Amino acid sequence: VGKNLTVLFKSYIESYPTATSEVNDEKVPDPPKTGLADKPKTASKTSKSSLTTKKTTKTKKKAIGTSAIAALTTTKKKTTKKSKGGAAITLTSTKKKDKSLDKNMLTAQFESSKKKEKEVEKDNEQKTAIRNGVLRVITASTRCNLQLEAPLLELLVVFLLAYGLADVNESVRVAATNALRDVAASGLAKEATDFLLPLLETCLKTGNVDKSCFQDLPTEKIFGSTAASDNRKEGVVIALGAAAVHLNNDADADKIDETCDMLITALSTPSESVQSSVALCLSKLMKKGRMQERTEPLLSKLMNECLRGKTLASRRGAAYGISAVVKGSGIASLKKFQIVTQLENACSTGSSQEKEGALFAIELLSNRLGLLFEPYVIVLLPSLLQSFSDTSIHVRTAANSSIGLVMSKLSGHGVKLLMPAVLLALESEDWRTKQASIHMLGTMSHCAPKQLASCLPKVVPKLTESFSDTHPKVKASAKDALEEISKVIRNPEISEISSILLHALTDPSNSTSIALESLIETEFLHAIDAASLSLIVPVLHRGLRDRAATTKRYAALIAGNICTMINEPKDFVPYLPMLLPDLKGVLVDPIPDCRSISAKALGSLTRSLGEATFPDLRPWLINTLKSSDGTSVERSGAAQGLTEVICAGGASLVENVMRDEILPLISHPSPAYREGVLWVLTFLPSTLGQAFAPLIESSFPALISGLSDENEPVRDVAMRAGRVTIRSHGKAHVDKILPSLENGLNNEDYRIRAASLNLMGDLLGSIGGSKVSKSDGDTQDDIRQAERAQAQIALVLGPDTRKRVLSSLYLKRSDTTAIVRQSAVQVWKSVVSVTPRTLKEILDTLVGQIVTALASGHPDHTQVAGRCLGDIVSKLGDTVLPEIIPVLRDALYRGDIHTRLGACVGLNEVIGCSSKEQIAKYLEILVKAVKDALCDDLEEVREMAASCFQSLYVVVGDKVLDEVVPALLVGMDDKNSRMKSINGLTSILKIRSKELLPYLIPRLLRQPISANQATALGSICTVTGNSIHLFVSSIIPIFLSQLVALQDADMDEEDKERDEAMRDCLSSLCNSIGTDGVNVLVNEIASKCSSDKAGMRKECCWLFKVFIEERKEKEDFYGQIPVMLRELLYRLNDENDAVLTASNSALSSLSKTVSPEELVEHIEFIRNLIASMVSEARRRKGGVGDGEFLLPGFNRPKGLEPLLPIYQRGILYGSANIREVSAAGLGELVVITANKFLSGPFIIKLTGPLLRIVGDRNPSSVKIAIIKTLGLILTKGGASLRAFVPQFQTTFSKALTDPSRQVRIEAIKALGLLMPLSTRVDPLLKELVSNSLGNGAVSTLESAGLVAVQTATLEALANVLKKGGKKAKLPDSIPSALKAGRTCLFHEDEGVRIGAAKVIASSCELSSEGASEIVAELLQNETNSIEVKHGLISLCRYILSSDVGPILQTEVIEEIKELVVKLIQDDSVLVKEMAVTAGAIILGVDSDSDACMEFLEGPLLKCMSPKETMEVLKGIAKGLCIAVQLKPGMFTTKIGRSFLEAALENAMSGNQRVQLAYNDFLWLALRVQEGEEGLLQYTEAAMFDKAKKMKSLYSKVLIRIKGVEIED
Repeated sequence: VGKNLTVLFKSYIESYPTATSEVNDEKVPDPPKTGLADKPKTASKTSKSSLTTKKTTKTKKKAIGTSAIAALTTTKKKTTKKSKGGAAITLTSTKKKDKSLDKNMLTAQFESSKKKEKEVEKDNEQKTAIRNGVLRVITASTRCNLQLEAPLLELLVVFLLAYGLADVNESVRVAATNALRDVAASGLAKEATDFLLPLLETCLKTGNVDKSCFQDLPTEKIFGSTAASDNRKEGVVIALGAAAVHLNNDADADKIDETCDMLITALSTPSESVQSSVALCLSKLMKKGRMQERTEPLLSKLMNECLRGKTLASRRGAAYGISAVVKGSGIASLKKFQIVTQLENACSTGSSQEKEGALFAIELLSNRLGLLFEPYVIVLLPSLLQSFSDTSIHVRTAANSSIGLVMSKLSGHGVKLLMPAVLLALESEDWRTKQASIHMLGTMSHCAPKQLASCLPKVVPKLTESFSDTHPKVKASAKDALEEISKVIRNPEISEISSILLHALTDPSNSTSIALESLIETEFLHAIDAASLSLIVPVLHRGLRDRAATTKRYAALIAGNICTMINEPKDFVPYLPMLLPDLKGVLVDPIPDCRSISAKALGSLTRSLGEATFPDLRPWLINTLKSSDGTSVERSGAAQGLTEVICAGGASLVENVMRDEILPLISHPSPAYREGVLWVLTFLPSTLGQAFAPLIESSFPALISGLSDENEPVRDVAMRAGRVTIRSHGKAHVDKILPSLENGLNNEDYRIRAASLNLMGDLLGSIGGSKVSKSDGDTQDDIRQAERAQAQIALVLGPDTRKRVLSSLYLKRSDTTAIVRQSAVQVWKSVVSVTPRTLKEILDTLVGQIVTALASGHPDHTQVAGRCLGDIVSKLGDTVLPEIIPVLRDALYRGDIHTRLGACVGLNEVIGCSSKEQIAKYLEILVKAVKDALCDDLEEVREMAASCFQSLYVVVGDKVLDEVVPALLVGMDDKNSRMKSINGLTSILKIRSKELLPYLIPRLLRQPISANQATALGSICTVTGNSIHLFVSSIIPIFLSQLVALQDADMDEEDKERDEAMRDCLSSLCNSIGTDGVNVLVNEIASKCSSDKAGMRKECCWLFKVFIEERKEKEDFYGQIPVMLRELLYRLNDENDAVLTASNSALSSLSKTVSPEELVEHIEFIRNLIASMVSEARRRKGGVGDGEFLLPGFNRPKGLEPLLPIYQRGILYGSANIREVSAAGLGELVVITANKFLSGPFIIKLTGPLLRIVGDRNPSSVKIAIIKTLGLILTKGGASLRAFVPQFQTTFSKALTDPSRQVRIEAIKALGLLMPLSTRVDPLLKELVSNSLGNGAVSTLESAGLVAVQTATLEALANVLKKGGKKAKLPDSIPSALKAGRTCLFHEDEGVRIGAAKVIASSCELSSEGASEIVAELLQNETNSIEVKHGLISLCRYILSSDVGPILQTEVIEEIKELVVKLIQDDSVLVKEMAVTAGAIILGVDSDSDACMEFLEGPLLKCMSPKETMEVLKGIAKGLCIAVQLKPGMFTTKIGRSFLEAALENAMSGNQRVQLAYNDFLWLALRVQEGEEGLLQYTEAAMFDKAKKMKSLYSKVLIRIKGVEIED
């Protein structure tokens, strides 16, 4: 064996080319390997032998990424040219290198010339065959389990490493690699593993073989080039993988680890074939030894190298390593060690180098793992596509390689999962990403048929959209992708027009219609496949959206029929989401033809694919039918589509849908729902054909109801649907259609009757072969046509049905609605040629229907029947009267209520349509019937009988009155027939009242009026409202006088009955009288209200109450409210209690019946009326003067109740003027009402509204009125208002800050009135003190004026201290007020100073501190300024007039007198006025009046000169009034008389105000209230002329003064 092997080795070496040819061999790198080493190669490299020139076929596919690595490992560039003989000659060109010494070149210079001259042995085909033969022998020997010794085995391995793996011929190298693999894997190497592994490791590291192992074999031809080393390493790697099967898990763990490390190191070899082989071996080793434990660090190291390696070879080798480790350790390691996450992050956010490495890893993982890696590809795809837009060309190149390999490994399911991400990438802004996505979509055209059918519906639309992209490369890619898809079309017809379809996709605006026409013109003999559909459907999509109607029709037509040309209709399902919305859009197109074709297309699709394929289609159609926002066109299209869709499901489905879903919608309140139902009924009969027959009975009522719809479009559609139904099924199903039409003729709605008539005409026309003519129908052609139709109708319908139908038609000729009558006439003329003849034929049936209609109780039916009866009478005359009148008479006597009413209607029509001669024949019967009908118990019958009476009266004249009225009057005297006679009279009076009332009223007013008379007159009033007012002046006085007479006497039962009957009659009169008579009635009642008889006044008030209550609903008496108010309010001052009660009751009814909004308009009138009445009462009663006057009508329980709502409404909701009047008027009512009738809950009702609105933004006049009224209420209310004290206090305090001075004055007064009720004065005092110092609400104070508010606050504080200061409990309350007064005493404003003086005076009355000391202290101030002088003299004036004035110390009095004398002469009018007032007051305060008078006489009398200013004169007068009140008889002395004479002179001066002031003083000084004693005392002592003047003044002026009130 050894010798034979040696021979083989030598034979191989002899045929081996020499090393000198290595240079050339090195320059020609081997083609890159794409698979495993043991895969057969499809091509061999061309030999360089000059002896043979053999054409070789290069491999079509190159391994991904090889070019990049090869660029690093080779230094030569090859160019191939064709020689003349056709042989491939490889030329090499050496790249320029840097000027450096090469070791090989130096060695070659010293080689012997012999070696250079040695002939070079070149390779050829024969030598290649020898080497291949040797290697085949070696391979065969390993497979026969040949046992070799270790040295021989070592020699075999070394030989293969040195020569076989480095052979220049690729086929030889492949054979050598396979031989080495078999040797390593065979049993020969099991025992020699220990020495083989180091040998292989050494070769793997160095790429060379130790020549000492060759024994006798020659070594000269061993190649040592880089390419040879790479080839050896690749073969060694394969051998190591084969040898790895002999390594045991435990025993050889270290060797496994060493081998693994060696393989990982070899991954950095810049040869892709080596790296691929290493990865293959490494994957096998991962399951041995301790490799599973090393998985994580290995992957971490490889991942780091892959992403961050410095060279391309190292990064790609690491990617190979990752794929190998994952393959060997299992797919779970991807998730366990987060490989995919790291790769995704690197692709998304890493650097260009990291992205490239990650893409290498993704590519190789997909290549090695295949389908196992598919789920992760879906996760990584977005990052892959994003890499196409990277700035680095290396990243984009790697991404392109990765995508190509990934797509080649995907399954059909993977394509589906991958599709969304690819489609999403098409929306990217980067064109490279779009281009890559389009490329991926194009590659999907080569999927399996099922996969193709599922993906193309999504692919092609996206590719079509890409034609609109701005980048040309994206467009070009999309076009290429579509061309790829078109190449796989299997349908020959579509294949022929594929270019047209593609052109339609690329240029839809110009080529869509051409493509659709081509499709329609194409005659299909073969089924349409998925690829064909992918091109057709986008064209249809575009066509359905086109504006041109023809294009839309073509597209809809093709869409509906396309399912019939597909082998598997389900292939069309994916396109439905695209086409269905377009078909829906065309379904609601304005063009009817488009809607029709679209509806048929939907029906065809439903029929082909099944309704389950369209779960949302029918609901959408029904919703569109019901949409209120849609148009009638849209509902029409939806109905047509729904019809086609449900018809595709069969008759049972149609019946279920119609009965359960569609027909119930006819009663929906929305008109859109009803219109939709009727549109369905429009299209369903023609679509369903004879199968629609079972639905006629259920659908026709819905159709008939639509004819009366309030919405016009609904009615139009209903009519259209009815005509379609009749045209389609009229002749065949008359029995089902005719009953519904006959019911429609009797419907209450005139629209249904008119529409039913039109449909009846259509039905009869379809039966008789005629048409309803819109003309008069009197031409010969029309008559002949009607004759033929009548004969045909009689033949089809039968005699009974014909009579019934024609009778119904003739009845409708007398319908209450003109349009119905017109339609009935047109239909009648279209089917009846001679009306009188036909009437005689159908007379019995027609009369029966007339009588039935008359007795139906329906007003319209009765009226129509009566008209029809009159029409028959007018046409047939005496022929029909003998038959009709007995029937009507019998019905009148023996029929029920409705029959009697109908008989009267018929009787009225017969009378109205008969001639005078005909009436004369039957007058006796007619009069008797009319009289009895007039006395019928039913009012409706009586009304119709009255109409008959009127008709008779028109024809016959007064003869009817002479026959009927006397009999009725006689019947009134009979107790049994009284009511019937009254009913008859009232029935006649309704229509002939003006003729009968002058005859009846005098008879009914004969006194004494009986109960029967009153009852009869009451009944007459109810029916003669428009004319009874002419007799009111006769009725009212007599009835009122009768009622008064009964009230004055003791009434027995008969009188009570009379009283009740008369009152009922008056109530009926008030209720029935017409609007024109209201004024007459009210004035007549008002004229009796001022009667001198109390009973008459009482009954007038009662009658006003009845009138108001009876006219409550009519509200036509509002114009007479002032008259009623005047009379009723005047009665409130009546002396008779019964009149007061009746007036109050009438006013209560008025306020309850008429809304307060209406009554409040009369509030000013009411106020003036009450004021006038009170003034008149004061005048009449005399002696009351200005004293208290109480109005009787208010001074009774609930006397104010009737007027209170009016005033409250005016106060709360009236205008400013009405509020003022209401508030002031309410105060006036309070004044004339006693306290006991105001106390309790009633006073609270008065107070609430006033308090509620006083704080609103009202004009000052309103506020003044409200505050005055509140003051009056406080005066009257007393303790019952104690709960409202806080609200009163808040209201009045707020009013102190009002801008209006009068409002502030009223608030000051009201606070004083509130003090008797107030229990807590201290908070009020504190608030007033604070505000008086200017510490209140700043905004309020600023708005009203700080000084004015401060003045009002001080005045209020003084008033509160004076009237309620004693209730102050806190020790600081009074001193704080005193302090505030002293602070403001010298203020710059005079009002503030006066107010401060009043506060000090009031505080001194309450303070424990002596007033004398306070005054004395203040008088120490220097009187340099006007403010100080005015403040001091004001203080003196108010201190003197207060309660502490008389108890002031004498020293203080003297100081005041001196100050007064000093300031009387001051230039300031303010100071002087206050000084003279204080000087006059001090006359009454000083204990020594005579001395005081002597001291002050001169200064004061000087100031009383008429030439003095008015303010000074008035000030002295006021002071004198206060002084005389303090000391009443002080002016009877001689010195005092001088003051009287000066006052007399001023009282007779020209200034009225001065006169009034001194009149008051003289009235007090002369004590006029006590008599003339004071006057006598003066006249006795005075001069004659002075006495004369005084007497004159006394008699003319002073004696008229009722009292004097001095405002302090």
